[in-house]
Amino acid sequence: MAAALDEAAGTLLAVWEAARERTTSRLSGAQLRAVMVVEQYDGINLRRLATLTDMLLSSASRLCDRLVAAGMLEREPGRFDRREISLHLTPAATRLLAELRADRRHRLDQILAGMSAEGRAALLRGMQEFDTVARRGVAGPPEGWPVLQPSGERTGDPLAEPGEPSTGEPPVARTA
Repeated sequence: MAAALDEAAGTLLAVWEAARERTTSRLSGAQLRAVMVVEQYDGINLRRLATLTDMLLSSASRLCDRLVAAGMLEREPGRFDRREISLHLTPAATRLLAELRADRRHRLDQILAGMSAEGRAALLRGMQEFDTVARRGVAGPPEGWPVLQPSGERTGDPLAEPGEPSTGEPPVARTA
């Protein structure tokens, strides 16, 4: 079962990667991940961004320098500590993320259209259950995975859609 799922998941990952390559060709995977974290945590400081993206502070700083130069991020002094820098998306970054998600959904719609209604419903149910079990985990979630809060609410997933429940800290290995 695990081998079959691994094989089938490769197709889903290929759809995700094709959408990412088409819409974000001017950003590296690390840059895109950072943009998605800033989207989820508007006003995040550099230290927290480095933690959530599993980077050294100096690497995160250089990455942000490149994103500012590319017009994807804005920096502003913190409200409570002027030495601390808050990070915010630019309108260009917001448009880029919307374009990425629209492309991904279009690609998924094309594949789902070829499936039976029963197959689509089973896939959704299975993926939702898989997500719940993986996040809860019998012995705890895998290292770097988000955890559901006791209330059932998810918090902080930079890959969640804006306004959707999110899932905790971003998994290190996930990409858009």
